[in-house]
Amino acid sequence: MKNLRSSKARWRRVDPMAEFDRLPPALRRWLHEAALPWSAGSAQRIWDRALGETGCEATALARLARAEAETLRRA
Repeated sequence: MKNLRSSKARWRRVDPMAEFDRLPPALRRWLHEAALPWSAGSAQRIWDRALGETGCEATALARLARAEAETLRRA
């Protein structure tokens, strides 16, 4: 019998490769060259927020680069 109270079963229902494949091409190219191993979900959240605010892919890519630089600086 499965452990029905475990949250682990819900944790990995998403296929990471399929999630990556659904990303916009510009975001996938950026992730390919990124210094950090980003999850598709976290990169997509930053991308969507930046595009929603500005509507510009270049600005969204710059925001991703800035987030990555801040993370690297903290490390």
